[in-house]
Amino acid sequence: MGEKPKEEELKRPCVGKEGRKISLLSNHFNVRFTGTDVTFYQYDVVIKYEDDKIVETKGIKRKVMETLIHTYSSELAGKDFAYDGEKSFFTVGPLPRNNFDFMVVQEKVSSRGRGSPANRSLGEGDKKRQKQVQHTKTFKVSLTYVDNKISLNSIAMTLRGIDTPNTQDALRVLNIILRQQHANRGCLLVRQSFFNGDPKSFVDLGGGVTGCRGFHSSFYTTLSGLSLNMDVTTTMIMTPGPVIDFLKANQYARDESMIDWMKAKRMLKNMRIKTKHNKMEFKIFGISELPCNEQRFSMKVREDGELRTIDVTVCEYYQKKHQIKVSWSANYPCLDVGKRNRPNYLPLELCDLISLQHYTKALSSQQRANLVASSRQKPKDRTRTITEAIRSNQYDEDPLLKACGIQIEKQLNRFDGRVLTAPTLLLGDGEEFVPNCGRWNFNRKKLINPVRIERWAICNFSAGVDMSHVSREIINCGRNKGIHIERPYTLVKEDRQWLKAGPIIRVNKMFEKLRALLPATPPQLLLCILPDRKNSEIYGPWKKKNLHEMGIVTQCIAPGKHNDQYFTNVLLKINAKLGGINSSVSVEYNRSIPIVHENPTLILGLDVSHGSPGRSDLPSIAAVVGSRHWPSISKYRASVRTQSPKLEMIDQLYKPTADGKYDNGMIREILFDFCQTSGWKPTQIIIFRDGVSETQFSQVLNIELNQIIKAYEHFSDGPLPKFTLIIAQKNHHTKLFQADSPDNVPPGTIVDTKVVHPKNYDFFMCAHNGMIGTSRPTHYHVLVDEIGFPVDDLQKLVHSLSYVYQRSTTATSIVAPICYAHLAAQQMSQFIKFEDLSDTSSGSDGIVAVPDMPQLHKNVCNSMFFC
Repeated sequence: MGEKPKEEELKRPCVGKEGRKISLLSNHFNVRFTGTDVTFYQYDVVIKYEDDKIVETKGIKRKVMETLIHTYSSELAGKDFAYDGEKSFFTVGPLPRNNFDFMVVQEKVSSRGRGSPANRSLGEGDKKRQKQVQHTKTFKVSLTYVDNKISLNSIAMTLRGIDTPNTQDALRVLNIILRQQHANRGCLLVRQSFFNGDPKSFVDLGGGVTGCRGFHSSFYTTLSGLSLNMDVTTTMIMTPGPVIDFLKANQYARDESMIDWMKAKRMLKNMRIKTKHNKMEFKIFGISELPCNEQRFSMKVREDGELRTIDVTVCEYYQKKHQIKVSWSANYPCLDVGKRNRPNYLPLELCDLISLQHYTKALSSQQRANLVASSRQKPKDRTRTITEAIRSNQYDEDPLLKACGIQIEKQLNRFDGRVLTAPTLLLGDGEEFVPNCGRWNFNRKKLINPVRIERWAICNFSAGVDMSHVSREIINCGRNKGIHIERPYTLVKEDRQWLKAGPIIRVNKMFEKLRALLPATPPQLLLCILPDRKNSEIYGPWKKKNLHEMGIVTQCIAPGKHNDQYFTNVLLKINAKLGGINSSVSVEYNRSIPIVHENPTLILGLDVSHGSPGRSDLPSIAAVVGSRHWPSISKYRASVRTQSPKLEMIDQLYKPTADGKYDNGMIREILFDFCQTSGWKPTQIIIFRDGVSETQFSQVLNIELNQIIKAYEHFSDGPLPKFTLIIAQKNHHTKLFQADSPDNVPPGTIVDTKVVHPKNYDFFMCAHNGMIGTSRPTHYHVLVDEIGFPVDDLQKLVHSLSYVYQRSTTATSIVAPICYAHLAAQQMSQFIKFEDLSDTSSGSDGIVAVPDMPQLHKNVCNSMFFC
């Protein structure tokens, strides 16, 4: 390949032929457009307040631009416009000049009482001051032509297979027009999705969070032409209604007296409310230090013709000014909707949260489960909802889309796909088995390569579980699956005196007790019974203690009733962690996978896991898994590192020392292990990369692939291996439906026509059996293929890699190496907690150093500890 990676995506060599034909629908609507001669001109927008401070709020910017267009229509030649809510403004054809400066007066109706109560008078003229008056604010707006002409002809050329640089810009303008339509209708916009706030689309997720159903819509160039992709989607909003109800729900408080007001202050900041008494809207700045009946402020009153200043409480003010007796909220803090040093206090009982305020914080596991359950739609219901939306939104009526000659069909795109035959699996005792509908089980079947467990123990952090029963059931279930399990060394129960101690102390005390009961030889396995069914605080410290300090493989189970199926699933994980194989595709065992078995082939899975939303202090976790024991495609080893928060590109694949003599990067570990277990250096490397968008493909090619090449050059003096690089995407909105059935598409469904890119090498595959809701296919993009796979062989390899996930007895929706990389990153992220970062000192530039990931113990670093 040479040292310089390729910068462009690979072009599609041909389409696949294997598999039975199936008639499909997709949520892509064909678009006819005749405006190939239409050219958009781009202008930069700067909007400032009168004091020259830049306006940041998107909602204000859109309103100012709407007013500008109405006010100065003749100066702008009466043109319609597309505005992205930020800096970019587009018109069809040029404006009369390249530069404009406007003063825009924005009028707003509000009451004279707006602002701090400290500036109001309680004396005469109350009736007059209650009148609605016009408040105005002036903005400075400048438009500057940026010398960028975007022709829609670039889309037509791309559809004909001709490379053109402006296609993405043209699609972006069309998508901005869609967003602008929905913004004008008062929708909440989240990238290319919109939510109209119809209470019928709300579902309570708990904790003051509401799921809001809406739609994604965006234009794409596909093999069948320009299309509009329309999909149902859900986002999270603050539950609208009384602020106090939100706070109680958010903190799971029974009543107002249980609310943590410091936590409430952090949660409410910048949220928007509407008052009940005068229907005015405000943004929350903070909360008062004292309750309403004690919080005082100074205000001017006129008595006997003279102005003087008095101190009143918020309760007194509302009683005298608005004839409102503040009741229950008198004893609680007020909302401050003023500005710094100019408070404006509102009693809680008068304030409602406005609808459609985006909730961006991390969801709890229960909220996430509620969101998934509420978002599910059967294929038939989803197609009906999408079709109704495309008709009701009337995109064709938009004047700009009309100017582009765009007409959108109202029926789902129909075409043929293929269904690949499930690979034959090999189980124990030489049994071959063809999965039915992407699923299988081990009832009366044995594992292909079971381990022997002779040294193990059970540690119980949960008082209500019978360890002897668990031991017997594990041993009996293992025997049925071919795993020989001796009786455990010991059963260790946590001393009750440590139940209320911190999780790290509890883990350490358990190990102190365990050491006294175990022989000198370390156990192969520790089975841990956690104290909680979900999100146990013990899990992270326990994993770190075992995998980092002790070098012992561990398996955690939840408390509760356990049946044979539960223990079978646990044993699948244990067998894989200890080096066994549960099942394999028969072509792997028979060494007959085309291309892969002809030359030593390393398969890599790459993924990056980021911290929770809003936690910019948490490092991202990068994981690489690599296959071992070639020609196996079922066994993997992981390498995991921390890196800067929110950094998507993996930056430690190659990490040479300052003198260049050593490489401490992730790929070297994988290469070394491959050579040790396979006896060969790889001559072919297949890379599966998860979690990157189309805009980042060039970075994967020029940063990550370049690092892998350098790591190999540092590792070996021999010729470079051939590379195949495939991006796998789950975060997209293309759905596939059976044209003649209400069921999900069958497992093995593959599409490389019609809805794929008009030229680049990509395909959709739905390898799994979607039992609930509507299946989401994985979108695979082949960026590099130096190995030279025939299309059918590559697609069958991807399909086979969805059947080697050792943790389960179902085909996975994405290839196993990516699943494993995700698991490895997720599990080792438990090693680093927020309290570990609090001692990390900031550098002179204020940037917090990223802590190193605690390394795995040498006894477990080559295991599938993540399984």
